[in-house]
Amino acid sequence: MSVRDRALKALSQLPPFSPTLNRLIASLAQEDIHFAKIADLIEKDTVLAGNVLRLVNSALFSLPATVNSIRHAVAILGINKLRNTVLSMSVSRMWNSLKTPPGWSMARFNLHSVGTALLCDELAQHSKVEYAEGAFAAGLFHDLGLLLIATGLPEEYKQIALLCQQDQKWKLEYEIEVLGTTHTELSADALTAWNLPAPIREGVRHMDYPERDPLARPGVTTLSRVLHAADRQVKGMGSSVSLFEGSVDEGKNALESLGLNDQIHGILERFENDFGALKPYF
Repeated sequence: MSVRDRALKALSQLPPFSPTLNRLIASLAQEDIHFAKIADLIEKDTVLAGNVLRLVNSALFSLPATVNSIRHAVAILGINKLRNTVLSMSVSRMWNSLKTPPGWSMARFNLHSVGTALLCDELAQHSKVEYAEGAFAAGLFHDLGLLLIATGLPEEYKQIALLCQQDQKWKLEYEIEVLGTTHTELSADALTAWNLPAPIREGVRHMDYPERDPLARPGVTTLSRVLHAADRQVKGMGSSVSLFEGSVDEGKNALESLGLNDQIHGILERFENDFGALKPYF
């Protein structure tokens, strides 16, 4: 069995999706989803409903009165923000039940994934991005292949980690040396198996080298380029999957490549507020 097949076999061995997560994944391929449908899904999951209400009543929103109903929470958050929040909470809860190799931190993985998703979504709102509505999902699942390596190929994961200790940076070259492929390719393959839209899959596949993205064309920013910038910035701020951190300069340069210089301060400020509010849940 090939490395790719072994890694994707680990995908089939993930815990079963909850009904809520199944519907949310399916909704990523839809143009829109109604408030009532999202509210109905959340209300059927006691833990999820409690976390959503806790978030809405947090200092982030500073509401004058306590919100006690999911329908009210939906109205306050808006459909996209609520879907993103519930998606990240549902996915991280599923990941937390996985058996992972020594040295792997699921908390770090969840935080990096959610942070990248939040910033990717924020950046997409301020750029002319192809399929901007898929930015959050692209960020949330961009390292899914790395999780599959850790859970489905633990010995290979250990070999790559040992190689990375040489220069304190996780490198795709080491993945190719050990696996013959990269975690971004595996992520994209997994998202194909989940039937996520092509722009999300290709954004994840080409995030490390967005200039190679076949969807790139003049005047339009691809999800791969936004994802590249978000991932580097979040790593530079100290939130990465492993101890092999990205640099602050690397994140700054990636953000500047999007041509948002005059908006970067405001974007990062909003991101830090949202990320800070969600961190306690992961």
